[in-house]
Amino acid sequence: MTLLQTLSGKVIALAVTGSIAAVETVRLAHALRRRGAEVQAVMSEAAVGIISPDALAYATGRPAIVRCTGLVEHVEFCGEGGRADLLLIAPATANTIAKMAHAIDDTPVTTFATTAIGRGMPIVVVPAMHESMFCHPGVRESLSRLIEWGIDIVEPRIEEGRAKIAEIETIVLHAERAVLGKPLLGKRVLITSGPCAEPVDDIRVLTTRSSGQMGQALALQAYRLGADVAVVHADTFPCVQNVRAVTAAEMHEAVHRIFRDQGVDIYISAAAISDFAPRQREGKIPSGEPQTIRLDPLPKLLDEVFEAYRPVTVAFKLGWREEKRAAAMIDAGIDMVVVNAPPVMGAAGGQFSLLTKWGRQHVAGSKEEVAAAIWAGLR
Repeated sequence: MTLLQTLSGKVIALAVTGSIAAVETVRLAHALRRRGAEVQAVMSEAAVGIISPDALAYATGRPAIVRCTGLVEHVEFCGEGGRADLLLIAPATANTIAKMAHAIDDTPVTTFATTAIGRGMPIVVVPAMHESMFCHPGVRESLSRLIEWGIDIVEPRIEEGRAKIAEIETIVLHAERAVLGKPLLGKRVLITSGPCAEPVDDIRVLTTRSSGQMGQALALQAYRLGADVAVVHADTFPCVQNVRAVTAAEMHEAVHRIFRDQGVDIYISAAAISDFAPRQREGKIPSGEPQTIRLDPLPKLLDEVFEAYRPVTVAFKLGWREEKRAAAMIDAGIDMVVVNAPPVMGAAGGQFSLLTKWGRQHVAGSKEEVAAAIWAGLR
């Protein structure tokens, strides 16, 4: 399905410096454009020695800027009233980071940076260098200064003695968060996501067909919109706090702990939390013979959370015949109930019904699109 056009109408100045990670910027430019952005590449002389300007011209559909001319390109894009909505410096070398922190602008990239900092526009910096350079006290001090100025630093991946450039998906998420206005800034969001797996014996588990795609879409959209996001699940999503839980009991414990220790403003129960737990048997149940497995009902986490903490709450109900029960939940104070049908489980999209006290909205599309509609319905 088509990606959500989160960057439609946005202009991003993609500034590239002389790290070997510059070779990743073709993929990065494509990823930004797939989200709807217009991308203008800006390159330092050192970057030109690593990747051809023609490669970035191909990736962006525009000639790369390799020097600032009498057309004052830095002002056109990053000056007061400039065309760019975001300056994204990826990769950013130690040299460029230090120059930015001390208002030195002797390359097209640092000239764009000085202009953007003076304007106060959104800036995202993506460091990439050897780990020893990243740990230099001068570099750390420069990064701290940039953070104090409100510049977003995308932490590198520390691997094999290198502070490697962050994953493309992570960089794009930071870019989206920087330009979407952060309507959820200051909000703490907790989402339960994906299936639970209840042990039957030491080998087998009882689970569901849930894939966790809806929880991921909701979590990443909340991050884009500026929220501080925690997800309780068995997976790992970028840019959020991942809290591992496999069984329903682990999910109950983790959710209550986060409410107690961190506080939560918005709770979304998107996980297929187990309604029953089998009586677990030790070892492995022998194969080849009929077996009877007793299922004991489990407490409803949603009810516990709503009664104990009263956050803004979004619940999910499976099955179109559940709309009457969903309406009763709205009457009881739940803020939104999302109703879908079994074919949606594990699929990339489908049809959903969003019920609130203001009425009902039918949404069809990818789970990214549905997640965006859910957040829009809560704001």
